[in-house]
Amino acid sequence: MSSETIDVKKRDALGSRACCKLRQTGRVPANLYGHGEQNLNLSVCRDAIGNIIKHGTKLLNLTGDVSDTAILREVQWDTFGVDVIHVDFARVSTSEAVEVTLPIHLHGEAPGTSEGGQLAFNAHEITIRCPAANIPEHIDVNVGSLHLGQAIHANEVPLPAGATVVTAGSTVVVQCVKPVDTEDMGGASGASEPELIRKEKAAGDEG
Repeated sequence: MSSETIDVKKRDALGSRACCKLRQTGRVPANLYGHGEQNLNLSVCRDAIGNIIKHGTKLLNLTGDVSDTAILREVQWDTFGVDVIHVDFARVSTSEAVEVTLPIHLHGEAPGTSEGGQLAFNAHEITIRCPAANIPEHIDVNVGSLHLGQAIHANEVPLPAGATVVTAGSTVVVQCVKPVDTEDMGGASGASEPELIRKEKAAGDEG
């Protein structure tokens, strides 16, 4: 589990115009809520919150105008998905269980890739419930025992101590499948397909 300290400042000016001016100074509007306490209007440094999102930090120690412990609950991006325009923090105590969505990293080489198969990475994230003090940055899934025709489901993914899976247990995270001949399919397009990982890529760690 990783935690990080971030400096926050209270903000009095509200509304779209005030938020736009705030962003021009390199800061991002934020809200802090939860635990039956007063909702607070805050701002954070754009670079600081960007690093937190990039590193996957979940548990945050707020300092500055406010001293509290929180998790990053929601991030709003601009139209192009490039710049963060607003964030929400939710108060937590380190002993309470919280629901978080984490990225999945694949590791190992699936024997099924030597049996004519390819890895299909279906679910890149998983939602779990675990103690706030024990939130990992990501979930590791080892595909070293995955043969052709086999799959790893959400309820089979190893979790940290005290954690339970919230994602439907039957959700296929990764499976080893036979390559699909797109010519035989006549170029038909349907729902979005899982990411296919070639054997040479599967030999190394994902993510």
